[in-house]
Amino acid sequence: MIILALGEILEKIEEEQVMSDGRPSVLITDSRHAPRAMEMAGMVYDGEISLAEVGFCKLETQQECLAGSLCIPKLLDVLGSRYRMLFFINQHHIVIVDDDDFAKRLIIRIRRSKTNQGDTRERFLYNFIGQFMSRDLELLGRYERLIMGMEERVADGKTEGFQSKISPIRRELLTLRGYYDELMDMGKELEENENGFFARKQLKYFGTIADRADRLMGRTGYLLEYAQQVRDTYQAQVDAVQNKNMQFLTVVSTIFFPLTLITGWYGMNFQNMPELKHGYPGVILLSLIVVAVCIIFFKKKKIL
Repeated sequence: MIILALGEILEKIEEEQVMSDGRPSVLITDSRHAPRAMEMAGMVYDGEISLAEVGFCKLETQQECLAGSLCIPKLLDVLGSRYRMLFFINQHHIVIVDDDDFAKRLIIRIRRSKTNQGDTRERFLYNFIGQFMSRDLELLGRYERLIMGMEERVADGKTEGFQSKISPIRRELLTLRGYYDELMDMGKELEENENGFFARKQLKYFGTIADRADRLMGRTGYLLEYAQQVRDTYQAQVDAVQNKNMQFLTVVSTIFFPLTLITGWYGMNFQNMPELKHGYPGVILLSLIVVAVCIIFFKKKKIL
């Protein structure tokens, strides 16, 4: 596999050698040099090459080539900016358009970690896509540990700031689940080999990509369910505290209601009212009796 980076040469190879060597080649370029790279690879793309408009991972089948886009979340900022790339494939070559040098870094990592770096286009695509998915399982493990820690704090009654912490996690997991779903669809479309650009015996690599994305999507779905369970536990604790507060207020209101009636009654000061002159101690005693009866009643009902 010959790799040529336009603008900055990874391997010093002349254009004529790339095209006449007979081996498959990968051309990495930026948006400015993309037309030249497409011309070198003998590709015709019916569309505009604009990385700013890349918002999904998808594959489009055209007569002259396969056109794909990659919109990869950054592991340390899932909800923030993304790595955006376009790639084009025909029977002999692959052109990758990338303005952030992310593709070059991936290839360098492949060279350092893979003994079989990809002698065919199918193997190269498998290594390339698999490389930026290689750390995702570790990322999902980190989310799982975060949610487990939040569950322990909720169980201990430490619910302060829970909503502000769980909401970003759920949004990030939803973003990742959609991203893995897109990758799974892309792997399946590559495996279908509609244009016949790939060798049939090499299609297993694309099936592996689809399966890996499916497993990551399943793990993400499990974490979303786990986060929802922890959120439900938190909500149950909040409801329990609110119910306890409401119960306390109800008890207080129930105790003071007859006291209010008594004080209102004796506060009318009618001329012929019994104990008008010397009833103050009696009212106090009656109020204490009412309070004692209410407390005994609530104790028996296990409300207090």
